Amino acid sequence: MNDYYAELGLSRDASSEEIKRAYRKMARKLHPDVNPSDEAADQFKRVGQAYAVLGDPEKKASYDQGVDPYAPGGGAGAGFGGAGFSFSDIMDAFFTGGAAGASGGPRSRVQHGQDALLPLDIELSDAVFGGEVDLTFDTAVVCTTCHGDGSRPGTGKHTCDVCGGAGQTQQVQRSFLGQVLTSRPCTACDGYGDIIDSPCFECDGNGRKRETRTISIKVPAGVDTGTRIQLRGEGEVGHGGGPAGDLYVEVRVAKHPMFQRQGDDLHCSLELPMSAAALGASLPLETLDGPRDIDIQAGTQPGDVVTLKGLGVTRLRTESRGDLLVHANVRTPSKLTSEQADLLRQFAASRGEETPAPKFQSVNQGLLGKLRQAWKG
Repeated sequence: MNDYYAELGLSRDASSEEIKRAYRKMARKLHPDVNPSDEAADQFKRVGQAYAVLGDPEKKASYDQGVDPYAPGGGAGAGFGGAGFSFSDIMDAFFTGGAAGASGGPRSRVQHGQDALLPLDIELSDAVFGGEVDLTFDTAVVCTTCHGDGSRPGTGKHTCDVCGGAGQTQQVQRSFLGQVLTSRPCTACDGYGDIIDSPCFECDGNGRKRETRTISIKVPAGVDTGTRIQLRGEGEVGHGGGPAGDLYVEVRVAKHPMFQRQGDDLHCSLELPMSAAALGASLPLETLDGPRDIDIQAGTQPGDVVTLKGLGVTRLRTESRGDLLVHANVRTPSKLTSEQADLLRQFAASRGEETPAPKFQSVNQGLLGKLRQAWKG
């Protein structure tokens, strides 16, 4: 007996999938188009013979019981080299991807639709509080004239005369392995097994058409630029009116004229006159939650931060929120009247600052350091 397991490099307890993978790997390596040597051709023939036995459940069962159809006197006339041997399984294993309908009958006209990815532009307030945003886009929908059938109303389909409804045709070819029977998709019906007598005039037989849709999307609070939202079944309808794929929308949050987002916190800058920073003040601020009063403490320095708790961005999938951080930007007057200049000189004299002594410090500890630390939170 021939040792077909050894030819494929397998143990005797190998599964059908392992047998197919082993054959596919060796067939690619030894195929005459890849390896034209006589030795490779001979080994390719032996490997094909091994798969013809081990890839067929009945022949494998007989072989495991001691019956080799290709051993001398063992029934070779009905085996690998005999006329009419079906080689379609081997060809399917060798040609990756095969041919649609080559071994599974006619292919269905109804196919699953593709997923779609679209951008969704929202305002910062939508990201903070959540909301509903309309999205208009062009997509494939079921044809309303034929309802996905592909045929003009009142007509239908007929069985393909070439393949008889099988969706595939067979061809016998001679090779050094013997006569090989191969299956290919029917070119007359494109592998469907039937032919549409009169295609729908609106969708041209596809069962779907292009249409502009507008849907309302619920935006959860806390999303940010780059967040993707999945909408099941809102993608493109498949060929033949098949089930729709999913729609993915990628959020893009528009820039706000006042607030800048960092994580779950919002930041803004408040410009203060020098007198308000020195004396303190209560100033109104229009936040995303409405007007709020900000208490500016006397002696506020440039870069100081006033924190408004819970007025930031809602944390995704929670009810808690970040903070709103207001950065003080003290404005020094660039032009003074003579009266104002005299008042400031009197003020400086009262503090002994007519001729201020220079006081230098590290940048990290000065204004830039305060600003950097404030932005880092």
